[in-house]
Amino acid sequence: MLQNGENTYINMIYQFKDYIPVVHESSFIHPQAAVTGNVIIGKNVYVGPGAALRGDWGQIIIEDGCNIQENCTVHMFPGITVLLKEGAHVGHGAIIHGATIGKNCLIGMNAVVMDNVVLEDECILGALSFVKTDEHFERRSLIVGNPAKKIKEVSDEMMEWKTAGTKLYQQLPKEMFQHWKACEPLREIPTNIPQQTYNYQTWKENK
Repeated sequence: MLQNGENTYINMIYQFKDYIPVVHESSFIHPQAAVTGNVIIGKNVYVGPGAALRGDWGQIIIEDGCNIQENCTVHMFPGITVLLKEGAHVGHGAIIHGATIGKNCLIGMNAVVMDNVVLEDECILGALSFVKTDEHFERRSLIVGNPAKKIKEVSDEMMEWKTAGTKLYQQLPKEMFQHWKACEPLREIPTNIPQQTYNYQTWKENK
């Protein structure tokens, strides 16, 4: 159950056999995300709507400060552990299947990371990339393509940009608990819409 002010929501968190998911109380699991079985979720983790973390055939470990955004899938073949290390950032629609994602890595939107892949710390994987089974990329690899290849090192500037974006998601669970609630839609556009104040810019490819 998720308590949010006067609202109470039923999370889609399911036992499978003897395995019950473990979720730290500081983490926000959207009610439309499905978390099943042998899943361990650490502190200040955000899991968005439509995400599926299915720990039926193996284990899923999500360390502190990770985020798994909307419509992501995390799964494995039997006997495998999927590990997302601290600060890993999984963009919208990505698939992680039986892989290890290092600390402070970024998985781009709709990327696919296959079985027994290891991304060492601070790697960045481009959107729509496909990482083949058994691939291993060293720390700070910038990886793109289908099949995915390392094209260069991740710069300090790029890693600072990635870390800043992840910090927004690390703050988001607390903000969701404080401000998120079900509501009825307005029928007219209000004249006093508040302005967002987040100081963050998208990455420019020509940097």
